[in-house]
Amino acid sequence: MAHLAISEKIGYAMGDAAANLVWRGALAYLALFYTDTFGLTAASAAMLFLVVRLSDGITDIVMGMIADRTDTRWGKFRPWVLWSTPFLGLFMVLCFTTPDWSYDNKLIYAYVTYIGLTLAYTLNNVPYSALMGVMTDDDRERTSLSGFRFAGAFLGGLCVMGFTPALVDYFGSGDQAQGYQYTMYVFAGLLCGLMFITFATTKERVKPQHSSDATLGKELLDLTKNLPFIILPLLALTLFFYYRNTPTAIFLVAVAFAIWLVIRRLLNNPPAESSGSQQDMLDLLTNKPWLILLGIGFLTMMFNGIKYGVIAYYFKYFVGDEVMAGSYFVALLVVSILGALSTSYLSRQFGRKRLFIVSLIAASVITGCMFWIPQGNVFQVFALGCAAEFFAAIMPTLFFSMLGDAADYSELKNGRRATGLIYSAGTFVQKTGGGFAGALVLLVLASYGYDGMDQSTIAQSLPGMQWLMSWIPAAFGFVAAGLMLLYPINDQMQARMTQELQASRTAS
Repeated sequence: MAHLAISEKIGYAMGDAAANLVWRGALAYLALFYTDTFGLTAASAAMLFLVVRLSDGITDIVMGMIADRTDTRWGKFRPWVLWSTPFLGLFMVLCFTTPDWSYDNKLIYAYVTYIGLTLAYTLNNVPYSALMGVMTDDDRERTSLSGFRFAGAFLGGLCVMGFTPALVDYFGSGDQAQGYQYTMYVFAGLLCGLMFITFATTKERVKPQHSSDATLGKELLDLTKNLPFIILPLLALTLFFYYRNTPTAIFLVAVAFAIWLVIRRLLNNPPAESSGSQQDMLDLLTNKPWLILLGIGFLTMMFNGIKYGVIAYYFKYFVGDEVMAGSYFVALLVVSILGALSTSYLSRQFGRKRLFIVSLIAASVITGCMFWIPQGNVFQVFALGCAAEFFAAIMPTLFFSMLGDAADYSELKNGRRATGLIYSAGTFVQKTGGGFAGALVLLVLASYGYDGMDQSTIAQSLPGMQWLMSWIPAAFGFVAAGLMLLYPINDQMQARMTQELQASRTAS
Protein backbone atom coordinates (compact mmCIF):
# COMPACT_ATOMS: atom_id res chain seq x y z
CA MET A 1 0.00 0.00 0.00
CA ALA A 2 1.19 3.50 -0.87
CA HIS A 3 1.25 5.83 2.12
CA LEU A 4 1.37 9.50 1.23
CA ALA A 5 3.53 12.17 2.80
CA ILE A 6 1.78 15.16 4.36
CA SER A 7 3.51 17.44 1.83
CA GLU A 8 1.95 15.51 -1.07
CA LYS A 9 -1.50 15.64 0.53
CA ILE A 10 -1.19 19.40 1.00
CA GLY A 11 0.07 19.78 -2.57
CA TYR A 12 -2.94 17.84 -3.84
CA ALA A 13 -5.26 19.97 -1.70
CA MET A 14 -3.94 23.16 -3.34
CA GLY A 15 -5.54 22.00 -6.61
CA ASP A 16 -9.03 22.04 -5.13
CA ALA A 17 -8.28 25.32 -3.36
CA ALA A 18 -7.60 26.71 -6.86
CA ALA A 19 -10.63 25.04 -8.45
CA ASN A 20 -12.90 26.41 -5.77
CA LEU A 21 -11.81 29.94 -6.51
CA VAL A 22 -13.89 29.25 -9.62
CA TRP A 23 -16.46 26.76 -8.36
CA ARG A 24 -17.44 28.40 -5.08
CA GLY A 25 -17.31 31.85 -6.66
CA ALA A 26 -19.61 30.87 -9.50
CA LEU A 27 -21.92 28.92 -7.21
CA ALA A 28 -22.21 31.65 -4.59
CA TYR A 29 -22.16 34.88 -6.59
CA LEU A 30 -22.82 34.16 -10.27
CA ALA A 31 -26.62 34.07 -9.94
CA LEU A 32 -26.63 37.37 -8.04
CA PHE A 33 -24.14 38.83 -10.54
CA TYR A 34 -26.31 37.83 -13.49
CA THR A 35 -29.56 39.23 -12.05
CA ASP A 36 -28.36 42.33 -10.19
CA THR A 37 -25.23 43.47 -12.11
CA PHE A 38 -25.18 41.84 -15.55
CA GLY A 39 -28.91 42.49 -15.98
CA LEU A 40 -30.47 39.11 -16.83
CA THR A 41 -33.95 38.18 -15.66
CA ALA A 42 -34.23 35.40 -13.09
CA ALA A 43 -35.99 33.15 -15.61
CA SER A 44 -33.27 33.65 -18.27
CA ALA A 45 -30.52 32.99 -15.73
CA ALA A 46 -32.31 29.83 -14.56
CA MET A 47 -32.47 28.43 -18.09
CA LEU A 48 -28.81 29.37 -18.60
CA PHE A 49 -27.78 27.37 -15.54
CA LEU A 50 -29.80 24.34 -16.61
CA VAL A 51 -28.73 24.20 -20.24
CA VAL A 52 -25.03 24.84 -19.67
CA ARG A 53 -24.58 22.61 -16.63
CA LEU A 54 -26.50 19.65 -18.04
CA SER A 55 -24.81 19.76 -21.45
CA ASP A 56 -21.48 20.10 -19.68
CA GLY A 57 -22.18 16.92 -17.75
CA ILE A 58 -21.81 15.02 -21.02
CA THR A 59 -18.32 16.43 -21.56
CA ASP A 60 -17.34 15.11 -18.12
CA ILE A 61 -17.96 11.57 -19.34
CA VAL A 62 -15.98 12.20 -22.52
CA MET A 63 -13.13 13.78 -20.55
CA GLY A 64 -13.05 10.82 -18.18
CA MET A 65 -12.54 8.48 -21.13
CA ILE A 66 -9.87 10.73 -22.67
CA ALA A 67 -7.97 10.96 -19.38
CA ASP A 68 -8.10 7.18 -18.91
CA ARG A 69 -6.47 6.77 -22.32
CA THR A 70 -3.84 9.50 -21.91
CA ASP A 71 -0.29 8.20 -21.51
CA THR A 72 2.60 10.62 -20.90
CA ARG A 73 5.81 10.58 -18.87
CA TRP A 74 3.92 12.66 -16.26
CA GLY A 75 1.08 10.11 -16.05
CA LYS A 76 -2.53 10.08 -17.19
CA PHE A 77 -4.11 12.84 -15.12
CA ARG A 78 -1.43 15.29 -13.92
CA PRO A 79 -0.72 16.72 -17.40
CA TRP A 80 -4.35 17.78 -17.84
CA VAL A 81 -4.23 19.68 -14.54
CA LEU A 82 -1.33 21.72 -15.94
CA TRP A 83 -2.56 22.18 -19.53
CA SER A 84 -6.07 23.36 -18.61
CA THR A 85 -5.15 25.93 -15.96
CA PRO A 86 -4.59 29.00 -18.21
CA PHE A 87 -7.98 28.50 -19.90
CA LEU A 88 -9.71 28.14 -16.53
CA GLY A 89 -8.25 31.44 -15.32
CA LEU A 90 -9.13 33.22 -18.59
CA PHE A 91 -12.79 32.20 -18.62
CA MET A 92 -13.12 32.96 -14.91
CA VAL A 93 -12.42 36.60 -15.78
CA LEU A 94 -14.55 36.64 -18.94
CA CYS A 95 -17.55 35.14 -17.13
CA PHE A 96 -17.63 38.06 -14.67
CA THR A 97 -17.11 40.73 -17.35
CA THR A 98 -20.11 42.89 -18.33
CA PRO A 99 -20.02 44.17 -21.94
CA ASP A 100 -22.02 47.28 -22.85
CA TRP A 101 -24.28 45.46 -25.30
CA SER A 102 -28.00 44.91 -25.90
CA TYR A 103 -29.87 42.42 -23.71
CA ASP A 104 -29.96 39.69 -26.38
CA ASN A 105 -26.25 40.04 -27.16
CA LYS A 106 -25.38 40.02 -23.47
CA LEU A 107 -27.41 36.82 -23.05
CA ILE A 108 -25.44 35.21 -25.90
CA TYR A 109 -22.20 36.40 -24.29
CA ALA A 110 -23.28 34.88 -20.97
CA TYR A 111 -23.90 31.50 -22.65
CA VAL A 112 -20.56 31.54 -24.51
CA THR A 113 -18.44 32.52 -21.52
CA TYR A 114 -20.27 30.25 -19.06
CA ILE A 115 -19.90 27.31 -21.45
CA GLY A 116 -16.21 28.17 -21.79
CA LEU A 117 -15.82 28.26 -18.01
CA THR A 118 -17.50 24.90 -17.47
CA LEU A 119 -15.54 23.25 -20.30
CA ALA A 120 -12.25 24.53 -18.88
CA TYR A 121 -13.35 23.28 -15.45
CA THR A 122 -14.07 19.86 -16.98
CA LEU A 123 -10.61 19.66 -18.59
CA ASN A 124 -9.10 20.48 -15.21
CA ASN A 125 -11.26 18.90 -12.55
CA VAL A 126 -12.16 15.51 -14.01
CA PRO A 127 -8.46 14.50 -14.23
CA TYR A 128 -7.76 16.20 -10.90
CA SER A 129 -10.48 14.16 -9.17
CA ALA A 130 -9.32 10.93 -10.83
CA LEU A 131 -5.75 11.63 -9.68
CA MET A 132 -6.87 10.73 -6.14
CA GLY A 133 -7.67 7.20 -7.34
CA VAL A 134 -4.14 6.53 -8.63
CA MET A 135 -2.02 8.28 -6.00
CA THR A 136 -2.61 5.39 -3.56
CA ASP A 137 -4.39 2.03 -3.45
CA ASP A 138 -5.11 2.33 0.30
CA ASP A 139 -8.77 3.24 0.96
CA ARG A 140 -7.90 4.82 4.33
CA GLU A 141 -5.24 6.96 2.69
CA ARG A 142 -7.82 7.96 0.06
CA THR A 143 -10.19 9.07 2.82
CA SER A 144 -7.40 11.07 4.44
CA LEU A 145 -6.41 12.55 1.07
CA SER A 146 -10.05 13.45 0.42
CA GLY A 147 -10.13 15.24 3.79
CA PHE A 148 -7.07 17.29 2.82
CA ARG A 149 -8.61 17.93 -0.59
CA PHE A 150 -11.82 19.39 0.78
CA ALA A 151 -10.00 21.35 3.44
CA GLY A 152 -8.19 22.95 0.51
CA ALA A 153 -11.47 23.34 -1.36
CA PHE A 154 -13.08 25.12 1.55
CA LEU A 155 -9.98 27.29 1.96
CA GLY A 156 -10.26 28.38 -1.67
CA GLY A 157 -13.97 28.94 -1.18
CA LEU A 158 -13.19 30.99 1.92
CA CYS A 159 -11.03 33.34 -0.16
CA VAL A 160 -13.56 33.89 -2.91
CA MET A 161 -16.70 33.96 -0.76
CA GLY A 162 -15.27 35.87 2.16
CA PHE A 163 -13.41 38.56 0.25
CA THR A 164 -15.42 38.98 -2.97
CA PRO A 165 -17.89 41.60 -1.60
CA ALA A 166 -15.07 43.70 -0.10
CA LEU A 167 -12.86 43.37 -3.20
CA VAL A 168 -15.77 44.26 -5.51
CA ASP A 169 -16.38 47.41 -3.46
CA TYR A 170 -12.65 48.24 -3.40
CA PHE A 171 -11.95 47.74 -7.11
CA GLY A 172 -15.32 49.01 -8.30
CA SER A 173 -15.65 52.18 -6.19
CA GLY A 174 -19.39 52.08 -6.82
CA ASP A 175 -19.15 50.34 -10.22
CA GLN A 176 -19.99 46.70 -9.47
CA ALA A 177 -19.34 45.53 -13.04
CA GLN A 178 -15.75 46.80 -12.89
CA GLY A 179 -15.37 45.52 -9.32
CA TYR A 180 -16.31 41.96 -10.26
CA GLN A 181 -13.99 41.95 -13.28
CA TYR A 182 -10.92 43.20 -11.41
CA THR A 183 -11.60 40.86 -8.49
CA MET A 184 -11.53 37.89 -10.85
CA TYR A 185 -8.12 39.01 -12.19
CA VAL A 186 -6.75 38.57 -8.66
CA PHE A 187 -8.34 35.15 -8.20
CA ALA A 188 -7.22 33.94 -11.66
CA GLY A 189 -3.58 34.71 -10.86
CA LEU A 190 -3.84 32.87 -7.54
CA LEU A 191 -5.48 29.91 -9.30
CA CYS A 192 -2.57 29.44 -11.71
CA GLY A 193 0.00 29.39 -8.91
CA LEU A 194 -1.90 26.84 -6.81
CA MET A 195 -2.52 24.49 -9.75
CA PHE A 196 1.19 24.42 -10.57
CA ILE A 197 1.93 23.39 -6.96
CA THR A 198 -0.45 20.43 -7.35
CA PHE A 199 1.19 19.34 -10.60
CA ALA A 200 4.69 19.61 -9.13
CA THR A 201 4.09 17.81 -5.81
CA THR A 202 1.88 14.81 -6.71
CA LYS A 203 2.69 11.41 -8.21
CA GLU A 204 0.64 8.67 -9.91
CA ARG A 205 1.39 5.22 -8.48
CA VAL A 206 -1.50 2.87 -9.34
CA LYS A 207 -0.97 1.62 -12.90
CA PRO A 208 -4.11 -0.07 -14.33
CA GLN A 209 -3.61 -2.66 -17.06
CA HIS A 210 -4.52 -1.69 -20.61
CA SER A 211 -7.93 -3.21 -21.40
CA SER A 212 -8.35 -2.23 -25.05
CA ASP A 213 -6.17 -2.01 -28.17
CA ALA A 214 -8.49 0.49 -29.88
CA THR A 215 -7.19 3.99 -30.52
CA LEU A 216 -8.57 6.96 -28.61
CA GLY A 217 -10.01 8.42 -31.82
CA LYS A 218 -11.85 5.20 -32.66
CA GLU A 219 -13.31 4.89 -29.16
CA LEU A 220 -14.43 8.54 -29.10
CA LEU A 221 -16.09 8.03 -32.49
CA ASP A 222 -17.82 4.98 -31.05
CA LEU A 223 -18.86 7.01 -28.01
CA THR A 224 -20.79 9.43 -30.23
CA LYS A 225 -23.09 6.53 -31.12
CA ASN A 226 -23.89 6.09 -27.43
CA LEU A 227 -24.32 9.80 -26.59
CA PRO A 228 -28.07 9.84 -27.39
CA PHE A 229 -28.58 7.49 -24.42
CA ILE A 230 -27.01 10.19 -22.21
CA ILE A 231 -28.42 13.28 -23.91
CA LEU A 232 -32.07 12.23 -24.13
CA PRO A 233 -32.61 11.56 -20.39
CA LEU A 234 -30.89 14.86 -19.54
CA LEU A 235 -33.07 16.70 -22.07
CA ALA A 236 -36.20 15.10 -20.65
CA LEU A 237 -35.22 15.99 -17.07
CA THR A 238 -34.45 19.57 -18.08
CA LEU A 239 -37.81 20.02 -19.81
CA PHE A 240 -39.66 18.48 -16.88
CA PHE A 241 -37.80 20.62 -14.34
CA TYR A 242 -38.32 23.87 -16.22
CA TYR A 243 -41.83 23.42 -17.60
CA ARG A 244 -43.31 20.84 -15.17
CA ASN A 245 -46.32 19.85 -17.30
CA THR A 246 -47.99 16.61 -18.39
CA PRO A 247 -46.47 16.33 -21.93
CA THR A 248 -42.91 16.60 -20.63
CA ALA A 249 -43.67 14.12 -17.85
CA ILE A 250 -44.92 11.62 -20.46
CA PHE A 251 -41.84 12.32 -22.58
CA LEU A 252 -39.59 11.67 -19.57
CA VAL A 253 -41.24 8.31 -18.84
CA ALA A 254 -41.10 7.27 -22.51
CA VAL A 255 -37.42 8.14 -22.80
CA ALA A 256 -36.55 6.31 -19.58
CA PHE A 257 -38.38 3.18 -20.80
CA ALA A 258 -36.69 3.29 -24.21
CA ILE A 259 -33.23 3.69 -22.70
CA TRP A 260 -33.94 0.79 -20.33
CA LEU A 261 -34.84 -1.47 -23.28
CA VAL A 262 -31.66 -0.57 -25.17
CA ILE A 263 -29.43 -1.08 -22.12
CA ARG A 264 -31.08 -4.42 -21.39
CA ARG A 265 -30.31 -5.57 -24.93
CA LEU A 266 -26.68 -4.44 -24.65
CA LEU A 267 -26.26 -6.24 -21.34
CA ASN A 268 -27.35 -9.49 -23.00
CA ASN A 269 -24.67 -9.16 -25.71
CA PRO A 270 -21.42 -11.13 -25.23
CA PRO A 271 -18.58 -8.82 -24.05
CA ALA A 272 -16.61 -9.58 -27.24
CA GLU A 273 -19.33 -7.91 -29.32
CA SER A 274 -19.18 -4.64 -27.37
CA SER A 275 -16.72 -1.86 -28.19
CA GLY A 276 -14.40 -0.42 -25.56
CA SER A 277 -16.58 2.62 -24.86
CA GLN A 278 -19.73 0.50 -24.74
CA GLN A 279 -18.09 -1.88 -22.28
CA ASP A 280 -17.01 1.06 -20.11
CA MET A 281 -20.60 2.31 -20.04
CA LEU A 282 -21.99 -1.13 -19.29
CA ASP A 283 -19.46 -1.60 -16.49
CA LEU A 284 -20.80 1.61 -14.91
CA LEU A 285 -24.44 0.65 -15.35
CA THR A 286 -23.85 -2.69 -13.61
CA ASN A 287 -21.77 -1.08 -10.84
CA LYS A 288 -24.33 -0.77 -8.03
CA PRO A 289 -22.07 1.21 -5.65
CA TRP A 290 -21.33 3.75 -8.41
CA LEU A 291 -25.01 4.14 -9.32
CA ILE A 292 -25.97 4.77 -5.69
CA LEU A 293 -23.10 7.23 -5.26
CA LEU A 294 -24.22 9.01 -8.44
CA GLY A 295 -27.66 9.59 -6.93
CA ILE A 296 -26.28 10.58 -3.54
CA GLY A 297 -23.79 12.98 -5.11
CA PHE A 298 -26.59 14.70 -7.02
CA LEU A 299 -28.81 14.99 -3.94
CA THR A 300 -26.03 16.30 -1.68
CA MET A 301 -25.04 18.81 -4.36
CA MET A 302 -28.65 19.98 -4.45
CA PHE A 303 -28.57 20.29 -0.65
CA ASN A 304 -25.37 22.33 -0.60
CA GLY A 305 -25.98 24.16 -3.88
CA ILE A 306 -29.37 25.54 -2.87
CA LYS A 307 -28.06 26.71 0.50
CA TYR A 308 -25.04 28.45 -0.98
CA GLY A 309 -26.99 29.78 -3.96
CA VAL A 310 -29.49 31.71 -1.83
CA ILE A 311 -27.10 33.10 0.83
CA ALA A 312 -26.22 36.27 -1.11
CA TYR A 313 -29.94 37.02 -1.66
CA TYR A 314 -30.83 36.08 1.93
CA PHE A 315 -28.33 38.45 3.53
CA LYS A 316 -28.94 41.27 1.06
CA TYR A 317 -32.70 41.30 1.51
CA PHE A 318 -33.85 39.16 4.48
CA VAL A 319 -31.04 40.08 6.89
CA GLY A 320 -30.55 43.51 5.35
CA ASP A 321 -26.73 43.49 5.27
CA GLU A 322 -25.18 42.40 1.96
CA VAL A 323 -21.56 42.72 3.12
CA MET A 324 -22.24 40.40 6.08
CA ALA A 325 -22.76 37.59 3.58
CA GLY A 326 -18.98 37.54 3.21
CA SER A 327 -18.53 37.07 6.96
CA TYR A 328 -21.10 34.28 6.94
CA PHE A 329 -19.28 32.51 4.10
CA VAL A 330 -16.02 32.79 6.04
CA ALA A 331 -17.65 31.30 9.15
CA LEU A 332 -19.15 28.43 7.14
CA LEU A 333 -15.91 27.63 5.40
CA VAL A 334 -13.83 27.67 8.59
CA VAL A 335 -16.27 25.13 10.01
CA SER A 336 -16.12 23.21 6.70
CA ILE A 337 -12.35 22.87 6.95
CA LEU A 338 -12.75 21.40 10.44
CA GLY A 339 -15.45 19.02 9.19
CA ALA A 340 -13.37 17.84 6.23
CA LEU A 341 -10.26 17.27 8.36
CA SER A 342 -12.34 15.40 10.97
CA THR A 343 -13.79 12.99 8.41
CA SER A 344 -10.87 10.57 8.36
CA TYR A 345 -10.91 10.17 12.15
CA LEU A 346 -14.70 9.94 12.40
CA SER A 347 -14.91 7.39 9.58
CA ARG A 348 -12.44 5.14 11.41
CA GLN A 349 -14.58 5.36 14.55
CA PHE A 350 -18.03 4.88 13.01
CA GLY A 351 -17.50 3.57 9.47
CA ARG A 352 -18.00 5.65 6.35
CA LYS A 353 -21.51 4.50 5.49
CA ARG A 354 -22.89 5.14 9.00
CA LEU A 355 -21.09 8.48 9.23
CA PHE A 356 -22.54 9.54 5.86
CA ILE A 357 -26.11 8.76 6.97
CA VAL A 358 -25.74 10.52 10.32
CA SER A 359 -24.22 13.57 8.65
CA LEU A 360 -27.06 13.80 6.12
CA ILE A 361 -29.77 13.58 8.78
CA ALA A 362 -28.10 15.98 11.22
CA ALA A 363 -27.36 18.60 8.57
CA SER A 364 -30.91 18.38 7.19
CA VAL A 365 -32.62 18.72 10.58
CA ILE A 366 -30.52 21.73 11.59
CA THR A 367 -30.97 23.37 8.19
CA GLY A 368 -34.74 22.91 8.34
CA CYS A 369 -34.85 24.69 11.69
CA MET A 370 -33.51 27.85 10.04
CA PHE A 371 -37.01 28.43 8.66
CA TRP A 372 -38.13 29.77 12.05
CA ILE A 373 -35.32 32.29 12.50
CA PRO A 374 -36.87 35.79 12.93
CA GLN A 375 -35.93 38.35 10.30
CA GLY A 376 -32.72 40.15 11.26
CA ASN A 377 -31.59 37.67 13.95
CA VAL A 378 -28.01 37.29 12.74
CA PHE A 379 -26.78 35.25 15.74
CA GLN A 380 -29.23 32.41 15.09
CA VAL A 381 -28.40 32.41 11.37
CA PHE A 382 -24.69 32.01 12.15
CA ALA A 383 -25.23 29.44 14.93
CA LEU A 384 -27.53 27.10 13.02
CA GLY A 385 -25.76 27.62 9.71
CA CYS A 386 -22.35 26.72 11.14
CA ALA A 387 -23.71 23.70 13.02
CA ALA A 388 -25.27 22.32 9.84
CA GLU A 389 -22.15 23.08 7.82
CA PHE A 390 -19.91 20.87 9.97
CA PHE A 391 -21.96 17.83 8.95
CA ALA A 392 -22.45 19.07 5.37
CA ALA A 393 -18.66 19.28 4.90
CA ILE A 394 -18.34 15.56 5.63
CA MET A 395 -20.60 14.66 2.69
CA PRO A 396 -18.37 15.55 -0.31
CA THR A 397 -15.29 14.32 1.54
CA LEU A 398 -16.81 10.85 1.92
CA PHE A 399 -18.37 10.92 -1.55
CA PHE A 400 -15.09 11.37 -3.44
CA SER A 401 -13.21 8.85 -1.30
CA MET A 402 -15.98 6.29 -1.89
CA LEU A 403 -15.77 6.76 -5.67
CA GLY A 404 -12.39 5.04 -5.33
CA ASP A 405 -14.22 2.09 -3.77
CA ALA A 406 -16.51 1.96 -6.82
CA ALA A 407 -13.41 1.87 -9.06
CA ASP A 408 -12.04 -1.03 -6.97
CA TYR A 409 -15.40 -2.82 -7.25
CA SER A 410 -15.39 -2.45 -11.04
CA GLU A 411 -11.80 -3.66 -11.38
CA LEU A 412 -12.44 -6.69 -9.19
CA LYS A 413 -15.72 -7.59 -10.94
CA ASN A 414 -14.84 -6.84 -14.57
CA GLY A 415 -11.04 -6.83 -14.70
CA ARG A 416 -11.18 -3.23 -16.01
CA ARG A 417 -10.51 0.00 -14.14
CA ALA A 418 -11.80 3.18 -15.82
CA THR A 419 -10.71 5.49 -12.98
CA GLY A 420 -11.20 8.71 -14.93
CA LEU A 421 -14.66 7.69 -16.11
CA ILE A 422 -15.76 6.67 -12.62
CA TYR A 423 -14.46 9.88 -11.06
CA SER A 424 -16.12 11.90 -13.82
CA ALA A 425 -19.28 11.11 -11.85
CA GLY A 426 -17.99 13.51 -9.22
CA THR A 427 -17.78 16.52 -11.50
CA PHE A 428 -20.88 15.34 -13.41
CA VAL A 429 -23.09 15.48 -10.32
CA GLN A 430 -21.39 18.69 -9.18
CA LYS A 431 -22.36 20.38 -12.40
CA THR A 432 -25.80 18.87 -12.93
CA GLY A 433 -26.66 19.20 -9.24
CA GLY A 434 -25.23 22.71 -9.17
CA GLY A 435 -27.14 23.57 -12.33
CA PHE A 436 -30.43 22.31 -10.93
CA ALA A 437 -29.73 23.95 -7.56
CA GLY A 438 -28.94 27.34 -9.10
CA ALA A 439 -31.93 27.10 -11.41
CA LEU A 440 -34.24 26.05 -8.56
CA VAL A 441 -33.16 29.05 -6.49
CA LEU A 442 -33.96 31.39 -9.37
CA LEU A 443 -37.23 29.65 -10.27
CA VAL A 444 -38.49 29.78 -6.68
CA LEU A 445 -37.61 33.47 -6.47
CA ALA A 446 -39.26 34.08 -9.83
CA SER A 447 -42.41 32.31 -8.61
CA TYR A 448 -42.58 34.87 -5.80
CA GLY A 449 -42.25 37.71 -8.35
CA TYR A 450 -38.59 38.58 -7.66
CA ASP A 451 -36.94 41.07 -10.06
CA GLY A 452 -33.45 42.24 -9.13
CA MET A 453 -33.95 45.49 -11.06
CA ASP A 454 -37.28 46.31 -9.34
CA GLN A 455 -37.04 46.94 -5.60
CA SER A 456 -40.83 46.84 -5.19
CA THR A 457 -40.75 43.04 -5.75
CA ILE A 458 -38.37 42.29 -2.88
CA ALA A 459 -40.82 42.14 0.06
CA GLN A 460 -43.07 39.56 -1.59
CA SER A 461 -40.09 37.28 -2.36
CA LEU A 462 -38.77 37.07 1.24
CA PRO A 463 -40.79 33.91 2.12
CA GLY A 464 -39.20 32.17 -0.87
CA MET A 465 -35.77 33.01 0.50
CA GLN A 466 -36.75 31.50 3.86
CA TRP A 467 -37.83 28.22 2.25
CA LEU A 468 -34.67 28.09 0.11
CA MET A 469 -32.53 28.61 3.20
CA SER A 470 -34.22 25.80 5.16
CA TRP A 471 -36.67 23.05 4.25
CA ILE A 472 -36.15 22.93 0.47
CA PRO A 473 -32.48 21.86 0.74
CA ALA A 474 -33.26 19.75 3.83
CA ALA A 475 -35.70 17.64 1.79
CA PHE A 476 -32.88 16.59 -0.56
CA GLY A 477 -30.70 15.64 2.42
CA PHE A 478 -33.37 13.34 3.88
CA VAL A 479 -33.82 11.57 0.52
CA ALA A 480 -30.04 11.09 0.23
CA ALA A 481 -29.91 9.53 3.71
CA GLY A 482 -32.55 7.00 2.65
CA LEU A 483 -30.64 6.16 -0.52
CA MET A 484 -27.40 5.71 1.42
CA LEU A 485 -29.02 2.83 3.32
CA LEU A 486 -28.83 0.83 0.06
CA TYR A 487 -25.07 1.32 -0.43
CA PRO A 488 -23.55 -2.21 -0.43
CA ILE A 489 -19.87 -1.60 0.44
CA ASN A 490 -19.00 -1.48 4.14
CA ASP A 491 -15.50 -1.12 5.56
CA GLN A 492 -15.00 -4.88 5.91
CA MET A 493 -15.96 -5.51 2.26
CA GLN A 494 -13.64 -2.72 1.11
CA ALA A 495 -10.72 -4.22 3.04
CA ARG A 496 -11.31 -7.59 1.33
CA MET A 497 -11.46 -5.95 -2.12
CA THR A 498 -8.22 -4.07 -1.47
CA GLN A 499 -6.40 -7.28 -0.49
CA GLU A 500 -7.66 -9.20 -3.53
CA LEU A 501 -6.72 -6.38 -5.93
CA GLN A 502 -3.24 -6.05 -4.46
CA ALA A 503 -2.70 -9.80 -4.87
CA SER A 504 -3.98 -9.65 -8.46
CA ARG A 505 -1.75 -6.69 -9.38
CA THR A 506 1.27 -8.36 -7.81
CA ALA A 507 0.63 -11.59 -9.72
CA SER A 508 0.27 -9.74 -13.04
